[in-house]
Amino acid sequence: MKKQILSIAILFFAIISLTTAQDQYSVLLFTKTAGFHHVSIHEGVDAIRKLGDRHHFRVDWQESSRVFNAENLEKYSVIIFLNTTGDILDDEQQLAMESFIRSGKGFVGIHSAADTEYEWPWYTRMLGRMFKIHPKIQTAKLRTVDRNFPGMETTPDSRIWTDEWYQYQEEMSDDLNYLITVDEKTFDPKVKWGDNVGEGMGDFHPMAWYHDYDGGRAYYTGLGHVPSTFSDPVFLDQLAGAIWWAATGKGMDKPH
Repeated sequence: MKKQILSIAILFFAIISLTTAQDQYSVLLFTKTAGFHHVSIHEGVDAIRKLGDRHHFRVDWQESSRVFNAENLEKYSVIIFLNTTGDILDDEQQLAMESFIRSGKGFVGIHSAADTEYEWPWYTRMLGRMFKIHPKIQTAKLRTVDRNFPGMETTPDSRIWTDEWYQYQEEMSDDLNYLITVDEKTFDPKVKWGDNVGEGMGDFHPMAWYHDYDGGRAYYTGLGHVPSTFSDPVFLDQLAGAIWWAATGKGMDKPH
């Protein structure tokens, strides 16, 4: 009898352990490049894996676009484009990703996700703005314009930051909710690459935003060129909040 009770107890605790060990959700971390390759990808992968350990979600890092099919994507709640560049998905793979978002799931884009898939209109509308040009890496001042988003709790009203300041093309969606801007009075935005000229974006130069999109959710941050970005606690809080919101739609203090 004692052996039976012991066996039942062991089985019970094994079931409890298995249940508590299950992740909240799974994330596809995608880093394929068909253009410039950021060295900060490596730090970004390590940082997001650590966020997964800390916040109990599974991270599957992939660089092959073959993972973009309906059967495989079904197991994920979020797709993260970490410093992707260029044309990285074919037509069928793009359709699989569109279906993924339309099923109510989420997307997180980091830095050169805005330098990706220019010829895919659905993607450009999801991202909200595409990359135009950037000046040299400089220190500047970030400004917080909205704190009503998960992970923004530890972000100060302003702070100095060193990064590659993307200038963006016009809005591709008119419902973007902006979170962070960079003050152009604190750095020199002027740059010229042949016929491509950047004079800055003026008084409102956005660097992070989000919106509901086509049945799902999308977040983007322009930060992330410099490898040490991915060891900054405030930035990691922003990223953790964005991943959580993209996966679940939760964390907003009030409706946007």
